[in-house]
Amino acid sequence: MSNDQPTPGEPPENDPFRKKPQQPPPASAGGPQEPPQEPPQGPPSGSPYGSPYGGGGSSDPYGGSGGQPPPYDPNAFGGGYGGADPLAGMPPLADFGKRFLARVMDALIVFVPLFLISLLFGGWGVATNGDDSWDDITDQMNTGRQWLWSLLSLIAYVGYDTIMVKRSGQTVGKRVMKLRVAMLNDGSVPDTSSSLMRAAVLWVPALVCCFCIWWLVIIVTILTDKPYKQGLHDKAGKTVVVSAA
Repeated sequence: MSNDQPTPGEPPENDPFRKKPQQPPPASAGGPQEPPQEPPQGPPSGSPYGSPYGGGGSSDPYGGSGGQPPPYDPNAFGGGYGGADPLAGMPPLADFGKRFLARVMDALIVFVPLFLISLLFGGWGVATNGDDSWDDITDQMNTGRQWLWSLLSLIAYVGYDTIMVKRSGQTVGKRVMKLRVAMLNDGSVPDTSSSLMRAAVLWVPALVCCFCIWWLVIIVTILTDKPYKQGLHDKAGKTVVVSAA
């Protein structure tokens, strides 16, 4: 047995804790041979991006147009700026004069029956004395009977407009003038909620507090609104008035 000891500080060659570089196993004459390693290549010829450095790939990401992108199509994503016109394919907007005449007809259609019914219950009792006539009218306006008739008038006007517009988009006046109320987004007949909102905004302020002023506001908004000629009641119901001729 040898008494040779390893040099202090140097691990022996067969030290199991010493990490040695792995050597490739010797190729045997009859054993399998490993294929030679090829250098890395660029992106395949079928890559949708071609060569990242301007050469090599035969595929064109723009469909063979010589490396140029296709021309810009403004309608590729649903129309040009601002989207499609909601009135596209719908009849032309109604003339203001026809709308005004239709509204007068509808107001009279509701007013005349209400007036005749009120006569059966005494109507307006106006004093013959000029000094007392204004006081007499004021007193009647403050009575419960007058508030009742105001409520009935609201129900009659709002109900008439709502039912007629919901049914066909036409009141009697609009049918005579060949007009129609339509939803702005698709031209359909307004549903119950849209018809009711439109009628309420049109009639409630006029009958409750400011008859002449409110009608003036409605007229001004129709004449100045662009591009759909919507009054405040049209905006509330999201409707437009178009020709039905």
